[in-house]
Amino acid sequence: MNNITSTRMPTWFIPHGGGPCFFMDWNPIDAWDRMADFLKNAASSLPRQPKAIVLVSAHWLEPIVGITSGAQPSLIYDYHGFPPHTYELTYPAAGAPALAACMADLLQAQGISAQQDAKRGFDHGVFIPLKLIFPQANIPVVQVSLHNSLDPVQHLNTGRALQALRDEDVLIIGSGMSFHHMRAYGNPQYAPISDEFDDWLTHAVQAEPKAREQLLAKWTLAPRARDCHPLGAEEHLLPLMTVAGAAGNSLGLKVFSDRVMQTTLSAFTFSD
Repeated sequence: MNNITSTRMPTWFIPHGGGPCFFMDWNPIDAWDRMADFLKNAASSLPRQPKAIVLVSAHWLEPIVGITSGAQPSLIYDYHGFPPHTYELTYPAAGAPALAACMADLLQAQGISAQQDAKRGFDHGVFIPLKLIFPQANIPVVQVSLHNSLDPVQHLNTGRALQALRDEDVLIIGSGMSFHHMRAYGNPQYAPISDEFDDWLTHAVQAEPKAREQLLAKWTLAPRARDCHPLGAEEHLLPLMTVAGAAGNSLGLKVFSDRVMQTTLSAFTFSD
């Protein structure tokens, strides 16, 4: 990859909602409407259409960083108990084997073990939000796994190793949730708890880059951190670390926030 452009692509951390929530009835019916509208309009903020998308989803963890390398990945319907039609959703985006190989080389050059997986499909952390952001499915996509250590520094380093892709019109997206405590959704007692953590997270993301990385590396020390992301179940926050690492010296900004199921959920972008 060598088609370098003058304005780098940003990196994004986006919420992907609850299962296939945007494509089914919910109670209350408008619960996910504002998030859906945000995702539908997100691409309008880009300097141009990306040539490829690299997406880190909360729903793929591996002991060695995994990279999808198939030319036409299938979909993984890794949600349960939803209406039958949600298991027939499609997103026929192509893969990008050459990009996957480049990514493996970039990671390994930084001492990060990586393995390409030609059989792995796209999980719902990929295809559900991308159906809203890029509904034509005409941009190649490579999915990257989280590392099952759940170590924030590991994920910051992974992102840092991939930062150069931004200069080549690759959009790096982290797909997760800024609050993800399954037993807390719908509990009004968690509204102020989620607000407190979200305030800290916003401050951390919007800090100058060196301070940002130091804060995110120690996110477990944040107020109410473990109330919002229980121990051993923080996988929905870690895509933020990867895109923050890939941000380099770009500045972070909160670009969306909403109260859903009694909790605050936010999105962030990093751009020059």
